[in-house]
Amino acid sequence: MKRTLATAIAYTVITALFLGIAYPFTILGIGQALFRDKANGQLIISNGHLIGSRILGQPFTGPNYFHSRPSAAGIGYDAQASSGSNLGPTNKTLVDRINRSVANEQTGQPVPIDLVTASASGLDPDITPDAALYQGPRIAQARHLSKSEVNRLIQSHITPRQFGLLGEPRINVLELNLALDQISQN
Repeated sequence: MKRTLATAIAYTVITALFLGIAYPFTILGIGQALFRDKANGQLIISNGHLIGSRILGQPFTGPNYFHSRPSAAGIGYDAQASSGSNLGPTNKTLVDRINRSVANEQTGQPVPIDLVTASASGLDPDITPDAALYQGPRIAQARHLSKSEVNRLIQSHITPRQFGLLGEPRINVLELNLALDQISQN
């Protein structure tokens, strides 16, 4: 009995040291050595100030910025509350939120679905090229830019499908808005 208990305790201690300390620090070291930017959240820093993350959405409001997808994560883009809304297509709360989002656009054209529906995580940083092009005329008018200049900016920020077949073409909203600020300053 004593021998069995001693063996169980020894294995518990060894496993805890390996899986609780050695393994996590090894993975942390590999991540920092080989994938520093990704391991640290792909942060965007400008003039010494943290602007945001390439992989987490954030809200943009007003007519002079491209808007992100709506977020179902907490009070909006709260990484601690990441999840979908789990609201079905006939749920009144979801229908009302989508109707409000559509009404806010007020262009008379069909609104791209990703501008009125939240992503599964509620933290999606990307929109479709169609969603960006849909917002282009509003941006051009608010920023006193030509529509073709805004469209060129949109086209230059499209990330194609990975390996030409995985996922969909997309545009990172934060990066697009930062580029928009750059051309507006010039």
